[in-house]
Amino acid sequence: MKQIKGPGIFLAQFAADESPFNSLNDICQWASSLGFKAVQIPTWDERIFDLQQAATSQSYCAEIEATVAKHGMVISELSTHLQGQLVAVNPAYDEMFDGFAPNEVKNDPSARQKWAVQQMLWAAKASANLRLTAHASFSGALLWHTMYPWPQRPAGLVERGFEELGRRWLPILDAFDEAGVDLCFELHPGEDLHDGASFEMFLAATEHHPRANILYDPSHFILQQLDYLAFIDLYHERIKAFHVKDAEFKPSGRSGVYGGYQGWLDRPGRFRSLGDGQIDFKGIFSKLTQYGFDGWAVMEWECCIKHPEDGAAEGAKFIAQHLIRPTEKAFDDFAGGGADDELNRRILGL
Repeated sequence: MKQIKGPGIFLAQFAADESPFNSLNDICQWASSLGFKAVQIPTWDERIFDLQQAATSQSYCAEIEATVAKHGMVISELSTHLQGQLVAVNPAYDEMFDGFAPNEVKNDPSARQKWAVQQMLWAAKASANLRLTAHASFSGALLWHTMYPWPQRPAGLVERGFEELGRRWLPILDAFDEAGVDLCFELHPGEDLHDGASFEMFLAATEHHPRANILYDPSHFILQQLDYLAFIDLYHERIKAFHVKDAEFKPSGRSGVYGGYQGWLDRPGRFRSLGDGQIDFKGIFSKLTQYGFDGWAVMEWECCIKHPEDGAAEGAKFIAQHLIRPTEKAFDDFAGGGADDELNRRILGL
């Protein structure tokens, strides 16, 4: 069996204007000091990474690799969560999602979408230049505002929405295929790809494209009350990336899955630092190891209570403690069990 690698850390929630979080070198030194072995790099934050340069300059990529390696780490994946979101935006969300886009394409949905597609194409090339095999992103959403069917959805609306989503993503998926990189969608509320059923519709719309894969993050499933362990049984062949993020769901008499428009601190479903939530990570690491997942276990911090630096320090140890070294032999090998056809025939009465 193959072994999960770790611990890794997603840098998006830690990048900031102050040291050591404002440069790739310094943030890698900080992460390494906590015990992390890999970094997942957000490609929209120019304080630590330039996506266009990485797509067009092998020497720049060599510099990035050298910077990370200097601190005893590697790159697990690049991330285009913000750019992927902008590949498909329903007009109802135009103004809110403009905050993800550069000034030159704001207030122009068509230009913003073209910019996002170019970003994704650069991400495929950059990942190949950095010798990565997986990439993390979001799908965007055309249908999310119709998630709860009231008023009832018109016949054919969902099918038409996924047809369009597939049309937008197919050229990008082809670019990732040419680059030899799996495009891993984080299944997330707010995205059209948010659970197994919606991912299956996307696969159908993209002709079951071999590069259309999953970034598995159980925190988004517990908030939806989805069986996150059974999900691995169903979709393990498509799971190519892994966010280790804890969460809890404690419904009350006031609110449940939808959260009652409450802030994160007061919602029944909340993201927590590793070990502070309800997710069965022993079960998750066991199942992923069982199915031969050998990607990186990457901590993503989004706790509404604990300080991020404390969450990171605890998270590195938490992941390290959950990594499983696969066995190389069966537990009952000592008893002997070589094939003996004559013995087998006698036992069967043949």
